[in-house]
Order: sequence, then structure tokens, then C-alpha cells
Amino acid sequence: MAWYFYVWMMVILKIPIVALLYLVWWASKEPDPVDPEPARVPTEREPFHPRHPRHRPPPRRGPHADPLPAPPPRVRILKGRRIPSRGR
Repeated sequence: MAWYFYVWMMVILKIPIVALLYLVWWASKEPDPVDPEPARVPTEREPFHPRHPRHRPPPRRGPHADPLPAPPPRVRILKGRRIPSRGR
């Protein structure tokens, strides 16, 4: 029974230590050199593709644009008759 304890202590518990050492080595190694991308020189003139918006944006509101439109007049209904309200 004592050999299970020996295997557990000497082999299985060393796996996280080895993984940690590998992680530290991988994080501290120098990255591979990257060759800079060569400059792109077009042989022919590329066509111009302007970017058009798909829809028109809503009109601007505020101090530098048109004022807000006037609200519609208020109307109250009293037993089938329409009576203009007084701003309430």
C-alpha cells in the first residue's frame, strides 16, 4: 500500500509544477520576428468606390438646425362632441 503513496507524491503531484514551468517558459520566450509587409504598389489605377449611406439620417434638431415642428392641436371629446382644449 505504501507504493501508491510514493507514486502519488512523486509523479501525479508533479504534473501541475511541470505545467507551471512550461507556462512561464512560454510566456517569457522572445517572439518570432515578423517581416514587415512590403509596400503595395498598384500597377493600374484602382477604381474609386465612394461610400454612400443606405438611408438619409433624420434631420438635426437643436440650436444649429430647424426648430421642432409645432404639435397638433389638442381635441377633447365630450359625449360625442369635439371641444378644443385650452392647453391641458
